[in-house]
Amino acid sequence: MKIVYVDNNATTKVDPEVLEEMLPYFSEFYGNPSSMHSFGGETGKKIKEAREKVAGLIHAQPEEIIFTSCGTESDNTAILSALKTNPGKKHIITSRVEHPAVKNLCKNLSENGYRVTFVPVDEKGRLDLDMLLGSVTDDTAIVSIMWANNETGVVFPIEEIAENLAEKKVIFHTDAVQAVGKIHIDLSKTKIDMLALSGHKLHAPKGVGALYVRKGTRFSPFLNGGHQEKGRRGGTENVASIVGLGKACELARTYIEKENTEVSALRDKLERELLKKIPLSIVNGETINRLPGTTNISFEYIEGEAILLMMNELGICASSGSACTSGSLEPSHVLRAMGVPYTAAHGSIRFSLGRYNTESDVDYIIDKLPPIIQKLREMSPFWQNRDRK
Repeated sequence: MKIVYVDNNATTKVDPEVLEEMLPYFSEFYGNPSSMHSFGGETGKKIKEAREKVAGLIHAQPEEIIFTSCGTESDNTAILSALKTNPGKKHIITSRVEHPAVKNLCKNLSENGYRVTFVPVDEKGRLDLDMLLGSVTDDTAIVSIMWANNETGVVFPIEEIAENLAEKKVIFHTDAVQAVGKIHIDLSKTKIDMLALSGHKLHAPKGVGALYVRKGTRFSPFLNGGHQEKGRRGGTENVASIVGLGKACELARTYIEKENTEVSALRDKLERELLKKIPLSIVNGETINRLPGTTNISFEYIEGEAILLMMNELGICASSGSACTSGSLEPSHVLRAMGVPYTAAHGSIRFSLGRYNTESDVDYIIDKLPPIIQKLREMSPFWQNRDRK
């Protein structure tokens, strides 16, 4: 069966060059990088090289990069570090559309003595900057805002936020898991204090990520243990995956123009043709400032889960939202925050394209999806009763 994978915001295929770079570190060069002997020292050198490559992608200094297990760990580490290094401050600011890695941590903290301000977005998914900046007080320990939304692809004005918060001397963290490798990021020109990224979103393996901590930012480790990562993250390094992340970041620098030209053109064609062929379909979120490969489309009066199941039978792999929450029958918290009507929010599908997608993939979806929507609407009581008052 033909497989058309358009769920790259959930995870990406490991690039063959990344896999090739990793393989020797499973069997041939298996020394512990913390060992005193030269055999272990060889793996230590590769970790240093990987750190330089990750830093190069986001224009940071290598010593500002801490390797972690994933984006969630990076996000949690950043927020909890800010709270530990500012023990007298009990206020956190974030947005209503954050990934569960941030949203659920903040919810937990709000139940344990912290005050959390959840900044709203408008109907296009754009952040209320005035409210965000107006919410900052002397009690604010950290502001955490994602760089790009994982469900709609909407990109937030992170550099502008960072500049304003630096003037207020408030720590600023961004979850850039969806943005790194897809849009240009230059941390040498921003006032961002901490940034999270994850390997499996940019063609590295699952189970590895990184946290950027700007030089001079006070920091408290999340995992305490040995001297790994200069004492900032205990635990024996996942050498093969770190090597893979480094290679993936090196490749991302060469592919970023393709992401912003060829991939975005495929996204635009898919979106344009589906809206043309399927009545009562709408794009969720701003269509200008967004990730190059992401489109979130609602097909009114039907269930997104039913669409996914029928697409799956034809080999089309997409999502109804975040892979971390799509097991829920509740509408996406992101679309609810945007005020998307119930009849549309339940029928939303996220298509996230990447550099391995082709025009043939897009044509296949354009051909197969309209009949699926028509069939499901014919079966839906919501569709049949849509004109009743």
